[in-house]
Amino acid sequence: MKKRLVIALGGNALGNTPKQQLELVSKTASTIADLVEEGYDVIVGHGNGPQVGMVNLAFENSNRKTGSTPEMPFPECGAMTQGYIGYHLQQSIGREFERRGIEKPVVTLITQVEVDPKDPAFENPTKPIGSFYSREEAEKIEKENGYTFVEDAGRGYRRVVPSPKPVSIVELKTVEQLIEAGSLVITVGGGGIPVIRKEYGYEGVAAVIDKDRASAKLAEDLKADTLMILTAVEKVSLNFNKPDQKDLDEMDLEEAKRYCKEGHFAKGSMLPKVESCIEFLEATENGKALITSLEKAREALQGKTGTILHK
Repeated sequence: MKKRLVIALGGNALGNTPKQQLELVSKTASTIADLVEEGYDVIVGHGNGPQVGMVNLAFENSNRKTGSTPEMPFPECGAMTQGYIGYHLQQSIGREFERRGIEKPVVTLITQVEVDPKDPAFENPTKPIGSFYSREEAEKIEKENGYTFVEDAGRGYRRVVPSPKPVSIVELKTVEQLIEAGSLVITVGGGGIPVIRKEYGYEGVAAVIDKDRASAKLAEDLKADTLMILTAVEKVSLNFNKPDQKDLDEMDLEEAKRYCKEGHFAKGSMLPKVESCIEFLEATENGKALITSLEKAREALQGKTGTILHK
């Protein structure tokens, strides 16, 4: 059996608009093809921050201006972005495979990820989405729809949703079957559509799952050999962007935990990536985790660069 590699694509691999995304995914596709040529079964996860915000905002603005467009529930916005980001990636990766003579189907799977309704995140929504409102507008919408709004850096009031941890990948068995059939699978887009278990089946909830945590959970459940988180920098650093910045070639689990506890990594950027790697390593016997840039992915996999995390 081929070794399995789960990669989590950061926003820098996708851009902020459909036009920008189309331009960027060709470079992303080239990197993914490189990793396939290294002999791995590659499974792709990705973020959707700018994209889901754009879709949500479009429906919001249309509803505010005309009243004739229904408000789109947030899980459905996530499903829409999984579809169109997957379409762009499928098309671009398929084209690159054809150019290189790689015979491998590429498929996007609309993926639900179960979360715990008792997750503390539901009591403390922190993830901002959508547009800015005045205090009066925000209070009106809160009363009408039950949304939670917070003041955002003097720019107005913005809706916030919870960011719970992933519990399980609902379509995991299907992902497994597609890999076994020889496909490259694009899954857990945007961290997956958050759902909670009901008596029969699942129900979507307004929340955002961190895509690095979802990719780590996917890698754990697929018994992947490697989790690779691709971001804007080549290596993880201590004292990032300061005169005494120190790039890290590797970290063991204890070092990684200590650096997190000491506050070396920013909450909105590197911290969830390192924590996701820690979670993956703790759940596996011989797995390894890598954090590097899209451009350096192949070299990192060959041990030439990037930051490797290990037990």
